[in-house]
Amino acid sequence: MSDPGTVLVINSGSSSLKFGLYVEQGGQEAVRFKGSATHIGAEQGRLVVKDGAGKQVRALDVRHPSQEDALQEAVRHLKELGAEPPQAIGHRVVHGGPHLRQHQALTPEVMKALEEATHFAPLHIPSALRLIRATQRQLPDVPQFVCFDTAFHATLPEVASTFPLPRSVREQGVQRYGFHGLSYESIVARLAPHIPERTVVAHLGNGASLVALERGRSVDTSMGFTPTGGIPSGTRTGDLDPGVLLFLMRTGGLDADALETLVNKDSGLRGLSDGTSDMQALTRDAAAGNAAAALAVDVFTRGIAKTVGAYAAVLGGLDLLVFTGGIGENSAQVREGVCARLGHLGVRVDPQRNEANAQVITTDASPCPVRVLPSDEEVQLARHTRRLLRG
Repeated sequence: MSDPGTVLVINSGSSSLKFGLYVEQGGQEAVRFKGSATHIGAEQGRLVVKDGAGKQVRALDVRHPSQEDALQEAVRHLKELGAEPPQAIGHRVVHGGPHLRQHQALTPEVMKALEEATHFAPLHIPSALRLIRATQRQLPDVPQFVCFDTAFHATLPEVASTFPLPRSVREQGVQRYGFHGLSYESIVARLAPHIPERTVVAHLGNGASLVALERGRSVDTSMGFTPTGGIPSGTRTGDLDPGVLLFLMRTGGLDADALETLVNKDSGLRGLSDGTSDMQALTRDAAAGNAAAALAVDVFTRGIAKTVGAYAAVLGGLDLLVFTGGIGENSAQVREGVCARLGHLGVRVDPQRNEANAQVITTDASPCPVRVLPSDEEVQLARHTRRLLRG
């Protein structure tokens, strides 16, 4: 197939929409325009677009009632900026259920499979479907592709993906799927071709997870059947004794919808701190003596360190630890809180390097280096979309 030209990628979150327009230069994906719409659904939203050099070329306060509205606004501004029409579109989809575990072309059959998989991720798949349909309406003649966060973890061995549940339950597709796959893929791409044999990557943002990599392949990961599991994150509980939910059902009369709201929107850092999931605010308040904020930060960092230790056991040691994501890349306090608990694994942090968010934050003599690397889900989407279009 001839060169696909410009690729548009769409990466939707719970209240944000990231997008990018890419062209191929020298065998690499080069960004033409990249932007985001934030605070979708709120009274005050914002749209920002940057060019390939990182210069801000659009910045305006604008309300986006839905992600579909944000997409329409983004496409309009890209046209106004003289962007070439896309020849292909790639969508990030958090979960494809048990039957969609590979990045692939969007066909009627794939749409049907996604519709049938909504009960696997009721908070994510319906919104992804709405956005895909909106894109099809706005750009009806452009081929579209879907990239799944779960695809990267298709390499999980059976011992890691299997929950200790009866076979009748497991046969319904109940297993560990893992998430943040595109983020982890981008880190592996950055480390290649010299990725160590035993690596742990911590993607720490409003959603947070870790992955154990054996020569760049996922062999264990903290999130499970849904993104609710694993370590605590911004508003999610992370792993929780199922008996807690049974207790709340029996004594508080909570139904499935109420429990879903509790474990996904009202817990995690927000629940622990009595109100905020913003790590910058939490570390500031903790330093000022706020006990609830200090507890939230401590629970978060301890949970990360515990998981790193567990994955060192799975991998038979640890050659490299990587922090990525908004918190992982920018919070020296969180990295220090994690690494201070990992001295037994050979982690020796250099305080000055850590405060400076250096790419390597350990001392030169540290047996296990710790790196801070930005992930780039959008460039991974562009790579996969171009590859799939070429066939």
